[in-house]
Formats: sequence, structure tokens, C-alpha cells
Amino acid sequence: MSDMICYCFSYTEQDIVDDVVENNGRSTIMERIANEKKAGKCRCRETNPRGR
Repeated sequence: MSDMICYCFSYTEQDIVDDVVENNGRSTIMERIANEKKAGKCRCRETNPRGR
């Protein structure tokens, strides 16, 4: 099982590795997270065990 990186949107370490491979060495996950946060869909306080 891969470590959870983003609890809000359920991205794992393996998701990031796969994204880098699929996008020629660049991950687009941070861009997706930023866009979701701007849209008000971040729920870190509720989903992240550390509350952030």
C-alpha cells in the first residue's frame, strides 16, 4: 500500500510517481490540488489525521 499524500483528494505516493511517468517527468497533481482548493473543495481539517 502506498502512503497517502493528500487526504482531501485521496492522492497517494504511487499516484504522484505514476503522474510523473505519464507526464514526462512532471507531476500535475499539485496543480489539480491547487485548483480544487481554489474551488473550496479542500477538507484537510476533516480528512487529514494531522488536521492540516
